[in-house]
Amino acid sequence: MSTTTISRRDFLRIAGASVGALAVGQLLPVKVAEAARQAGLIDVDGNGYISTMCEMCVWRCGVRAKVENGRVVKLEGNPEHPHSLGNLCARGQSGLMNTYDPDRVLTPLIRVGQRGEGKFRQASWEEALDLVANSMQEIKDKYGPEAVVFSSTHNLSQVQFENLLNAFGSPNYGTQRSLCFNAMIVANQMTYGLEEPNRSYDGLKYLILTGRNLMEAISTSETAALSHAIDRGMKVVYLDPRFTKTAAKATNWLPVRPGSDLAFHLALLNVIVSEELYNRDFVQQYTVGFDQLAAEIRPYTPEWAAPITDIDAETIRRIAREFSDAAPNALAHNGWRTSNFVNSFQTQRAISCLNALVGNWGIHLLPAAAEGAGLGVPPQPPYPRVSAMRMDGVPWKYPLVPFKLGVFQELRNAMLSEDPYQAHGWFISRQNPVQSLPDRGKTLEAMSKLDFIAVVDIFLNDTAWFADVVLPEASYLERYDPLNVVGNKAFIRQPVIQPQGEAKSALWIYKELGKRLGLEDFFQYEDEEDYLRQQLAPLGVTLEDVREKGYAELPEEESDPFTWNTPSGKVELFSDTLDRAGFSAVPAWEEPPRPVDGQFYLLTGKVGQHTQFGTQNNQLLHKYEDEPRLWMNAATARELGLKDNDLVKVKSEIGEVNITLWATEAIRPDCVYLTPGYGHLSKGLTTGYGVGASDSVLHLSFTDPISGSQALSQTFVTVQKA
Repeated sequence: MSTTTISRRDFLRIAGASVGALAVGQLLPVKVAEAARQAGLIDVDGNGYISTMCEMCVWRCGVRAKVENGRVVKLEGNPEHPHSLGNLCARGQSGLMNTYDPDRVLTPLIRVGQRGEGKFRQASWEEALDLVANSMQEIKDKYGPEAVVFSSTHNLSQVQFENLLNAFGSPNYGTQRSLCFNAMIVANQMTYGLEEPNRSYDGLKYLILTGRNLMEAISTSETAALSHAIDRGMKVVYLDPRFTKTAAKATNWLPVRPGSDLAFHLALLNVIVSEELYNRDFVQQYTVGFDQLAAEIRPYTPEWAAPITDIDAETIRRIAREFSDAAPNALAHNGWRTSNFVNSFQTQRAISCLNALVGNWGIHLLPAAAEGAGLGVPPQPPYPRVSAMRMDGVPWKYPLVPFKLGVFQELRNAMLSEDPYQAHGWFISRQNPVQSLPDRGKTLEAMSKLDFIAVVDIFLNDTAWFADVVLPEASYLERYDPLNVVGNKAFIRQPVIQPQGEAKSALWIYKELGKRLGLEDFFQYEDEEDYLRQQLAPLGVTLEDVREKGYAELPEEESDPFTWNTPSGKVELFSDTLDRAGFSAVPAWEEPPRPVDGQFYLLTGKVGQHTQFGTQNNQLLHKYEDEPRLWMNAATARELGLKDNDLVKVKSEIGEVNITLWATEAIRPDCVYLTPGYGHLSKGLTTGYGVGASDSVLHLSFTDPISGSQALSQTFVTVQKA
């Protein structure tokens, strides 16, 4: 087709079209950059931009990718996407380094050495997919579908991952959520009847952040909103044992004792109720259980909380009054996790109740839109009935934990104990449980007991290093994913360059596995484009239009914000659901454990340079990262005879690591801090291997019985010179 006849729309049609099918049905893609040049999307010098979405974290900002001669040379924020607004963080800017990382896995790999030895051979997709499907089917036939565990981290293709899981018939699903925000989600469900309300900073005057280090978090658009609100004079109270970048921007930094932030919030509730500073109209009209809450919190005075939290009573009382004075333009942010203790669920409930008392609903807390609302879905038959118990204890041990959240650390523990039964296979996609789960030794032992492990990823991460088969996924700049709804728009992730090597999209991988497992009726889309067209069908727009624009408009849905999906239909300060399950129906104090003399709280948290456990091999981020060191209070270090940059041994009940020390005033004397995501085992990560130490070697498993949340900071360690 000549350059004089191809149109912009023709390019968009051609760029995703199939021009031939190989033996196992893979698409042979058109060279995207070449077609873009012909269509005029890039100029005669080969410079141009194609819209897609970032995936350097789960926030998924809008991206405009600059391509030259079929290569991505620069990434910029899409000004039309509400998460990026024309900007990208350091992680987003580094996305092209993930795509062009020399450590990328670009062909299927099959293990030939001992598990964990790192010896693989290259294989065709036909052989690799046949091996995965045959192994899964063999386990299913011999032990039942429940003997195969499925796990994945939140991503756009997760809907089809879950489709494979449910069609296969396994109840065992491991997500990262119990390691992150189970306590927050279950608390919101018990209070508001939804997982997480939307937050608005418009006109906000007072904000309480509890361990929510937004200035270094992945929620970039919310970080920007916070920054703008601070600029216009909003007061910020920040609770954290560590002086983070967020603490530096706060009006008040409160270095609270780990595990005691619950006491702080109970004391705020006490002051606001006892001094009648709450929004009486909102409480009377829209809540249930105020009298029970008021009775429960009566003993929790600021004087009671002060010795527990190490925050003086007058400061607590002042903050409670300032917070109520600013209402309804006041917000207590419930974050994704607070202190990381078993009592974190009660902390989250206290925060939710605090917001209800000041009546900020409909102003700064808003109903969240349903994911995928207004989009079509491919047809499929009903899933097979699952009769087997879940290995993680949901719901027979954890009755309030939603099935889609699960309790990942308990799932791993059940692999070891073989209670309620033995697992034999593990199918893992875009996840690294060897790094993310606490007690790495247990995870490796659990993997050694399995007959078969398959991993879908773009790298040979620590988990893939121990797999039997590695299936190479295309990077987010090389593939389609399902549409992502943000506000009233559905944004597209589309390939901006041709996939390298033999890498394939997850939509293709799951469909091909489904076909081999006899589950093709659950994957009724011809290819990635057909899947997207079925999503767009109810909107009456074409895929070509969406590729060009970057998104599709969704119909506006009007709803009453003052309705809640709770049993009472109101905000539940007293939760009958919790009461019937045998738990405290209103927020109540739960005493956290404390380290003995000579031990320290082990803290963990985010940094601005990396995303959890997935970016430490990125060469650009590695160049800009801080050296991973153990934070320790400078005075404490002197008492122990330690000095800055000493190599120290950090030891818990289950493991020990050696790490360089950073002696600093920016942390409480009874705490140490270790950045997660380092200490990689895989020699397939040539940039990340051997850098720093893994916190998962040290962390013990502690699970909140209500939400299933993992209590990471409840691990205590000793520190000595190595």
